[in-house]
Amino acid sequence: MAKAPGKSKAAKLAPAKPAPARPVLLSGGNPQIAKAYGDAPVQAYIAAMPGWKSDVGHRLDALIVGAVPGVYKAVKWNSPFYGIEGEGWFLSLHCFTRYVKVAFFRGMSLEPIPPGGSRQKDVRYLDIHEGEEIDEARFANWVKQASKLPGEKM
Repeated sequence: MAKAPGKSKAAKLAPAKPAPARPVLLSGGNPQIAKAYGDAPVQAYIAAMPGWKSDVGHRLDALIVGAVPGVYKAVKWNSPFYGIEGEGWFLSLHCFTRYVKVAFFRGMSLEPIPPGGSRQKDVRYLDIHEGEEIDEARFANWVKQASKLPGEKM
């Protein structure tokens, strides 16, 4: 009788490859991504956004890059930030339980003014809930306007 195929002795001794680590999700499903600069950490954040929020994150990122070619990116305080290198940040994203929040740091200077108010006088928000359509033309216009305003130095 032939012996059933099995693992070789060497394969039995080799350590198992660890499973890829899943990102930690903080309150509201916000991914915990280490502070870093560049596109890679922002893409890691977007990939770690739970469920439908990841699709929204990919779409927003594409709209931002399309509106501001060469946009500077970073993940700070567990949120993607977008800005002009040396000029400061103009926008950030953040996951909450039921929506993705876009913060325009000089939102009161945009036309039309984004709908969400803030305790900070210049900041305005756009909250995107599951199943909502993004007015892509308006969003891209806000991004272009915001990128030309003085940015936040954070």
